[in-house]
Amino acid sequence: MTDRMETALTHSSYANETGAGHNERLEFLGDAILGFITAEALYTENLEMQEGGLTKLRAGYVCEKNLASAARRLGLGERLRLGRGETVRDSMLADAFEAVLAAAYLDGGMEPCREMVKSAVLDHPPAGPVRDEKSCLQEALQGQGRPAPEYRTVRESGPDHKKEFIVEAVIDGRSMARGTGKTKKAAEMDAAGKALDYLTGNNGKGYGR
Repeated sequence: MTDRMETALTHSSYANETGAGHNERLEFLGDAILGFITAEALYTENLEMQEGGLTKLRAGYVCEKNLASAARRLGLGERLRLGRGETVRDSMLADAFEAVLAAAYLDGGMEPCREMVKSAVLDHPPAGPVRDEKSCLQEALQGQGRPAPEYRTVRESGPDHKKEFIVEAVIDGRSMARGTGKTKKAAEMDAAGKALDYLTGNNGKGYGR
């Protein structure tokens, strides 16, 4: 096991007790790598699917529950180094999966990462219906200890039979993304999907995309 891989399997609770490095920086990098590989694969395999559908599908694959299952397939729970009194939780497993992915990238490049994501994540579609963008965004924010987003209608235009709505997704008091749609709900979904992309680092454009 390389030093990076050992760090990837070290939870902060263990690091606090021993002074060892922990996996949070690797988790940050792994999240971006996972998002890219998943988006690349779904884009290639779903040629007729539009952006909203791809965003929803990706969110189902990379949600905490699914990543925890991927970590279990790789046996990461048994190898995770935890502080005294800590028990393995889904959030720890999901974080460890992303950290291990980053370590694999730094040690061997992108191809081992693609193989890892395919075998542990993409070959196992999420069970049940994939949740909508608003639910996925709220879960992502909760995972970061942040409040739920607010949705503010910026503009409503057009005749009754052909309305267009523009809605902002507001996170921590900041307008993170704007969405458009023929109904307020559709505009909120569009804004949530764009905010989710920005939040998880998958487009880098953010507001006004």
